[in-house]
Amino acid sequence: MSANRHQETKTVLVTGCAGFIAARVTEMLLQDGYRVAGIDNLNDAYDVRLKKWRLNRLKSTPGFTFYHTDISNLEQLRGIFTAHAAGKATAPFAAVINLAARAGVRQSVANPWVYVETNVTGTLNLLELCREFGVKKFVLASTSSLYGKENPMPYREDADTNRPLSPYAASKKAAEALCYTYHYLYGLDVTVLRYFTVYGPAGRPDMSLFRFIQWISEGKPLIIYGDGRQSRDFTYVDDIAQGTIAALKPLGYEIINLGSDRPIVLMDAVQLIEKLIGQKARLEFKPRHPADVPATWADITKARRLLGWEPQTSFEEGLAETCAWYRENRDWAKEVKVD
Repeated sequence: MSANRHQETKTVLVTGCAGFIAARVTEMLLQDGYRVAGIDNLNDAYDVRLKKWRLNRLKSTPGFTFYHTDISNLEQLRGIFTAHAAGKATAPFAAVINLAARAGVRQSVANPWVYVETNVTGTLNLLELCREFGVKKFVLASTSSLYGKENPMPYREDADTNRPLSPYAASKKAAEALCYTYHYLYGLDVTVLRYFTVYGPAGRPDMSLFRFIQWISEGKPLIIYGDGRQSRDFTYVDDIAQGTIAALKPLGYEIINLGSDRPIVLMDAVQLIEKLIGQKARLEFKPRHPADVPATWADITKARRLLGWEPQTSFEEGLAETCAWYRENRDWAKEVKVD
């Protein structure tokens, strides 16, 4: 029996539930005594084996209901909201956590349209259904990519985000703006979370750390875009998930950074992976992509103040857990496409 008995009848809608961050958020919500309605379209933006691995773990957990749905399809979404309202004597979802997104800077340059469809139209659909069905709380996953390269570091939430460097960042900026509109017009309580370079077990294979671990483990060339001196505010997935759940509290309309506040130079990360795996990397350098920023660094003062949150996992601990997961799942993880 959960200690949070008052939460047992509450259902949270989590979109993108088979995704990296959302799967961990869903697991933690279920552990806290919530029920979770999970939505995912299981698209092939990256290797679906990872999504299925995460989803299979969730499906074995009591209190979880899965809907194979795309958030850009308004009528399918409305059917889920309607079914829930009918089954709960018209009680709405306790909250919607929108973690469904097309992510990735470089991929968005190649195909910007799908980013607008999912990140902008999908968010609008969910906001409209929150208004229609009386859902009071909305949490949006946004991105540190909004800060571009001109803002002083560490990045504060009130920095200028009007110069996005990629369609991905631009689509998230649009989603944030729509969230404010629905807060202003309809009183929807919205918390926007800007995530900083999330990593961890079963992470996204298009992110650097998953690729580096696979490439070093399998003796493949490790590709570095740029000189390797760029830095990232790597943040462990469990910390991000805990911050996301903390953001369910009523706050009005707030934008909050979730990051480690400890940037790591990329080449230092490579050297630590080499040490953890016990194998040297075969380095191959390529030109930096123009949409990549040279550094990210989160000011998390606001998260501490409003959410009582700060990261609990050091980079060394988190990377060790990530490498251990890869070793345990190497028989299939080594085949995951990372390009």
